[in-house]
Amino acid sequence: MQIGLSTYSLAGALADGRMGLLDLPGWAASHQASHLEVAEAGLGVDLSQNHAAAEGLRERGEESGIALVNYVVGADFLGADAAAEIARVKAHLDTAHRMGISRFRHDVVPWAWRPASYAEYRDALEQVVPASRELADYAATLGITTSVENHGMAFNVSERLLQLVHAVDRDNFKITLDIGNFLCVDEVPESAVAKLLPYASVVHLKDFYRRKRSPGGGWLQTLAGDHIQGSVFGLGDMDLPRVLRLIKDFGFSGPCSVEYEGREDCLTAAPESLRNAAALWEGC
Repeated sequence: MQIGLSTYSLAGALADGRMGLLDLPGWAASHQASHLEVAEAGLGVDLSQNHAAAEGLRERGEESGIALVNYVVGADFLGADAAAEIARVKAHLDTAHRMGISRFRHDVVPWAWRPASYAEYRDALEQVVPASRELADYAATLGITTSVENHGMAFNVSERLLQLVHAVDRDNFKITLDIGNFLCVDEVPESAVAKLLPYASVVHLKDFYRRKRSPGGGWLQTLAGDHIQGSVFGLGDMDLPRVLRLIKDFGFSGPCSVEYEGREDCLTAAPESLRNAAALWEGC
């Protein structure tokens, strides 16, 4: 397994100035990460508009021996100007290409949006499919594989992701498979991971604490009313050995990126998550 790190895991240190953008590859190398996944959220700079920053990050990655493997952006194709949103994402695709990144994840709706009915979901699906197809076709000219993640509250359940992938019907449109996010919509991660592994281009390694009753502020309420919070990988309540065994038995050979989003200080939690991921992988 190629175990790397999403830059989102270090968003706290980037925000408070303890780490700069160009520090990321060297820091990742010093903690035995195999790669970095570049996430727009938390980065503090729009790489599609700041070419010098994008080039600097690429150069630091090469110097540190850290591959940049996936470029992650948000997107909303349900808004009033879907054409402008598609153009914005294409600019990020161009940036990924210049940085030598061959995988690219975009959302299709806002994280918090959820359909009020099945009919509203079907309407949304009809809107996001053409946009995703256009982006996949454009990405193909750049040698990039695009993907959608099980992210947020709408396009998260495995069956909806399968519907979307098959409707887009492009060989280079796949799934960024986050093993923890299924808990947001109360789907059993082991079941969902098994269904989606054949379509995965990248795997996100994430862990959550789970509670039936709210322990207080800062916990996410799932669709069914449970409560979850991000944890150091390996310290939460997920059955990680079982999930990792599914990934190993399947023979997944793509990048696996730790994505830490808990309350602990990221500069200690992210390295611990990387170490735990490596140990759990070896032991499963």
